[in-house]
Amino acid sequence: MALLSQNITFSCTSTKRPVSVSSCGSLRVSKVASNNVFLKTVPSKGYVMNSISHVTSKSKMVAKASYSGNITSTAGVKYAIVVAQFNSLITKALLEGCKESFVFRGVAENDIDVFSVPGSFELPVIAKTLASSGKYGAVVCIGAVIKGATSHYDAVVGASTNGIMNAGVNTGVPVVFGVLTCENLEQALDRAGGKLGNKGAEFAAVAVEMASLVEKVKKL
Repeated sequence: MALLSQNITFSCTSTKRPVSVSSCGSLRVSKVASNNVFLKTVPSKGYVMNSISHVTSKSKMVAKASYSGNITSTAGVKYAIVVAQFNSLITKALLEGCKESFVFRGVAENDIDVFSVPGSFELPVIAKTLASSGKYGAVVCIGAVIKGATSHYDAVVGASTNGIMNAGVNTGVPVVFGVLTCENLEQALDRAGGKLGNKGAEFAAVAVEMASLVEKVKKL
């Protein structure tokens, strides 16, 4: 039975300090019971070690499988984008970045459906309806909320955040949060094709990756 000796540390009776297997000489397996492996050593360097347990064999420490989403879309998978009309200077730019990124990742233009709503507050209800339809691999919600002098900003951000999250959790379809929440217009412009790039492209990337991962999980 092969042991991950490089990961085994314990205390020597002579020093009471943690030492690695390699520093204490060769090991011999004296007993194996369930997941517990009791070891004794051929002493070296004057160390005499206590028995140790709960050392797991290499075969039990390796995960059976690892899953992640794809960076390109499966042919025929449809995607929905729900975009808020409020702050359209920002949201239109995010929408274009999102659509371009979808196409770059292998999504056909006729597999991208766009739905407009008045503002970010209205995004969740349409997102949930689309996700529940079973027609789309993922739904992207695009909006922009810029902080003002009143508490309206906090109310809209909280409602849209929770609503979008719940739309995905309740339907099992990825619903991507693509709402910019910024202190001012300059911050929003920087993230909608400005010096910080276009976040719309990132929203599409997340949608493609999550849609493919969900399909993999369903097949387990």
